[in-house]
Amino acid sequence: MDHQNLEGLKKLLLENEKWPLTYMFKFIAPNSDNKVELVVACLPKEGRITYNHTKNLKHVAVTCVATINTADQIIAITQQALSIPGVIAL
Repeated sequence: MDHQNLEGLKKLLLENEKWPLTYMFKFIAPNSDNKVELVVACLPKEGRITYNHTKNLKHVAVTCVATINTADQIIAITQQALSIPGVIAL
């Protein structure tokens, strides 16, 4: 997800008039070099986190459902996770 996509996401989020809201973060991370743990460290501590491994165990899908207070908070968490090499946002 590039800067333009993040701006589009923020615009969509700002159209929502009911905050806080329940939001689902989903990232794909390489299953190496502690990258899964680095992604989890970006996510809200109170969120419910689940994991799904690819069949070859090379990647892990990390999903977190959490109550978020602002669109900026969602964008900041997404940017932080995407700064980890090899991580993709879904």
